[in-house]
Amino acid sequence: MGGRTRLTGEQVAAAGLEGWALLLGGLQTRARTGDFATGLALVAAVGAAAEEADHHPDVDLRYAHVDLRLTSHDAWGVTGRDVRLARTVTSIAEGLGVGLDRSTVSRLELALDTPDRAAVQPFWRAVLGMDGRTAPGVDDELRDPYGALPPVRFQRSGTEEPRQRWHPDLWLDPAQVQPRIDAAVAAGGTLVSDAHAPRSWVLADAEGNRVCLCTWQGRG
Repeated sequence: MGGRTRLTGEQVAAAGLEGWALLLGGLQTRARTGDFATGLALVAAVGAAAEEADHHPDVDLRYAHVDLRLTSHDAWGVTGRDVRLARTVTSIAEGLGVGLDRSTVSRLELALDTPDRAAVQPFWRAVLGMDGRTAPGVDDELRDPYGALPPVRFQRSGTEEPRQRWHPDLWLDPAQVQPRIDAAVAAGGTLVSDAHAPRSWVLADAEGNRVCLCTWQGRG
C-alpha cells in the first residue's frame, strides 16, 4: 500500500486489521488496558514507534483504556502509513497483554439541515472557532483544528415546516449497526429509513427526533 495515497474503505477492509474500525476518515481502536499504569506503558511504547515512523496517532489516555486514532492529514484520510502503524500498535498491545476493541468505538458528527448553507455556515464557523478546510473539494463541513469538538456538516434540505434542524450522525463499524438499530427500536425508537444502507440508516426516537447511523460502506 502506498504511503501517501488515500485508501478506499474496501482497501482498508482488505488489510484485515483486527480490532480497528474505519470511522470518518480515520482508523480507531480502544485498547482495554485495565489500569492506568498499563495505559501509560502502552502510550510510551506507541509514542516511541510513532517517532520512529514519523507518523503520529491521536491518543486519549483514560484510567482503564486508551483510545487511538490514525489518519494522514496530508491525504485527508487513511493511507498505507496508517495501516502499517496500526499493525505496529497491535503488536505492541499484544506484547503487553492488551486487547484492542473496535466494537465500542464511534465517531460523532453533527449535521445541520439547511436550505441555505452559505447564509449560516459563517456564523457556525465563527461561534465554534472551527476551520472550513476539511478536504479538497469539500465545502460543506467545519472541523475543530484541535480535534476537541465533533465535525459539523451542512446538509441540504427543503424549507417545509416543521422540520428538525440538527441531527447527529454517528459513525460506527459496520458490524455494530444492526445491534444499535435493535437496541434503539427496543428502547422505543423506529427505523425511519434504510434506503441508503449500507451507507446510512435513519432512526427516530418516540418524539420524532432523528439520528443517522453511518459507515464507510457504499461511499466513494
